[in-house]
Amino acid sequence: MFQNFLSMEDTVFCGVFDGHGPYGHVIAKRVRDLLLLKLGSHLESYLSCEEVLKDISLNTADRMTSDILVQISANGEFDGHGPYGHVIAKRVRDLLLLKLGSHLESYLSCEEVLKEISLNTADRMTSDILVQISANGESRVYNKDQDMVQMLLTSIVKAYRFMDKELKMQVDVDCFCSGTTAVTMVKQGQHLVVGNIGDSRAVLGTRNKENKLVPFQLTEDLKPDVPAEAARIKRCRGRIFALRDEPGVARLWLPNHNSPGLAMARAFEDFCLKDFGLISVPDVSYRRLTEKDEFVVLATDWIWDVLTNEEVVEIVAKAPTPCTAGRALVEAAVRNWRWKFPTSKVDDCGVVCLFLDSKPDKLSTASFSVDKHISNGLT
Repeated sequence: MFQNFLSMEDTVFCGVFDGHGPYGHVIAKRVRDLLLLKLGSHLESYLSCEEVLKDISLNTADRMTSDILVQISANGEFDGHGPYGHVIAKRVRDLLLLKLGSHLESYLSCEEVLKEISLNTADRMTSDILVQISANGESRVYNKDQDMVQMLLTSIVKAYRFMDKELKMQVDVDCFCSGTTAVTMVKQGQHLVVGNIGDSRAVLGTRNKENKLVPFQLTEDLKPDVPAEAARIKRCRGRIFALRDEPGVARLWLPNHNSPGLAMARAFEDFCLKDFGLISVPDVSYRRLTEKDEFVVLATDWIWDVLTNEEVVEIVAKAPTPCTAGRALVEAAVRNWRWKFPTSKVDDCGVVCLFLDSKPDKLSTASFSVDKHISNGLT
């Protein structure tokens, strides 16, 4: 959760990541950190070349030549100094490489990104402006607001696409049968863009015509039995069925083996299923915020298994202060789970509540871990 993201005023990034499998908790943390960095890199890449070159010319005093630049890039050496110079040099080396890769990848055309989105969203975009952009398939700028939306949209898609490639190269974590879901949100002024893979959910608390606080679901739970998701999985020879003791939970299985039984149709990693219908392309949605919109709740699937959208909005609205909203929501979910499923283990969960009517915006976070119990915070 970051306010003034990329040093941009009135810009917030937040997300929840729900790992599964033997190494799911490790993958969720790495995706969280890398996705933030990657998204920031793509957004920064929209800085014009003219501005970059101007910045270089103002600060080098004609001391840099092409030969020097080539030499630096060829050598790739970083000479740290001071008590922590060796640590800083290593971190700069790693982050600079990642950052450079992000900027190079940013030259991927908007048309390609929008085509990828349109192929995997099955007409689920709710915003006219996004439908218009994806239908046109052009990078042409219509106005300043649309340019901002397109920038946020393409940056989220590129950042998500990077995750599988990056983590597949990390040999210290087995991602074959482990992975994570993610629902992330970037708010820039009145623009709200949400990216989602898996079965976590984003819900907006807003006022209707009667001034009643009601929920508006910003994402769809991308489970294997969603028609568009099921069609893709079947085309790729994946199988979908529920276990006898969980008749209402559709799961994704390998063609010839009853494993791993994933309860979502999109996720990072889980490479054993990537050839059989599982994808990590995000489902994206856009909303232009108004004065009627009060807060956004991001939460992992376990919260929504025991609380309705209406109950979640009511709990958050009744919280004494913004900083207690996330904790109140998790506590209510734990109580409901233990009442509805007294013989089942309480699962880990995470919640982020972003309040839109505060100046500055308030972020309330809370999580529940079987080992660590409930924790909360405010940023």
